[in-house]
Amino acid sequence: MSAGDGREPDPSIYAELAELGSATVYEGAGREGMVDLDLIQVIPGSSAAGPARIARCGQGDNLMVHAVMERVEPGDVLVLTMPEPEPVALIGELLATQAKERGAAAVLLDASVRDTAELRELGLPVWARWVRVRGATKTEVGDLDEQVEVGGATIAPGDAVVLDADGAVVVARPRLPDVLHASRERAEHERVKRAKLESGELSYDLDNLRDLVEGDRP
Repeated sequence: MSAGDGREPDPSIYAELAELGSATVYEGAGREGMVDLDLIQVIPGSSAAGPARIARCGQGDNLMVHAVMERVEPGDVLVLTMPEPEPVALIGELLATQAKERGAAAVLLDASVRDTAELRELGLPVWARWVRVRGATKTEVGDLDEQVEVGGATIAPGDAVVLDADGAVVVARPRLPDVLHASRERAEHERVKRAKLESGELSYDLDNLRDLVEGDRP
């Protein structure tokens, strides 16, 4: 199933994006979509990819995180934000338990997370801007599945979010087929290049960099 024909992308596409990794997808996207934050990866070694399911909360409040849970579908990446980033925990063990039971693939927070030891045991991959114990209120009505910006990257509902040890990258849904194709090509190019490097060749020559350094010298 194509991601550009108006239907939902095949779940295998997201599994492949996670395997390709955020760096390869970022390059395949023409170096667009990077979430430019020092994200904390709660479960080391985890990776995930899926369509964005968004809750934009009130400031210092997580009412909309509770509300979004009934919309979560298997494979979704929960994206949780506030009007202004603030080190307030929008999610902890109990909300993460709900997200996992609903089938969420991962959580991306432009805010804090807490209960990290319990989250590692739970096994739901979480990337957060901070870890803080400060809890949120539950009084402010925000928005569900509206476009947000996280770390300079625009995220619309259904956009692909790719997360791993290198960080997070967003691919706009209409671009997904083209970016996936370009990412596959890049991965294959790197596989071939890696074999040459392992045989003793130098990137200095493979990438035609020698002339840049030495070409104009007498």
